[in-house]
Amino acid sequence: MLLTVDIDCRYHPRMGKSAELLQGTLDLLILRTLECGPLHGVGIADRVEQVSRGVFVVGPGSLFPALHRLAENGWISGEWSETETKRRVKTYTLTGSGRARLAEEKRNWKKVFTAMNRVLAEEV
Repeated sequence: MLLTVDIDCRYHPRMGKSAELLQGTLDLLILRTLECGPLHGVGIADRVEQVSRGVFVVGPGSLFPALHRLAENGWISGEWSETETKRRVKTYTLTGSGRARLAEEKRNWKKVFTAMNRVLAEEV
């Protein structure tokens, strides 16, 4: 599950609130993260959390099905490799069609962002 985490949740876990993001946002986050270079699953989750300064936390129950779905669609490719510590990991890379999909998703997100700003700025 992809969650937005209130900052108080980090320091007062029993007080934390969470809310699901729009469906499809996880795909956009993964594609954008892989645009910067190949990563394994945990590296993707860590990078999303790092770049969002802890606002987006991607759990394995959401991440790995999303990676599988993106690979089935041909937007990413995965290759098994070994880390320096001899651990086997699957490293994901953005494909050409994934780059095209990312460009489309960015355009769509900008439309949603603009529309939400208009709604939120509207005087009640």
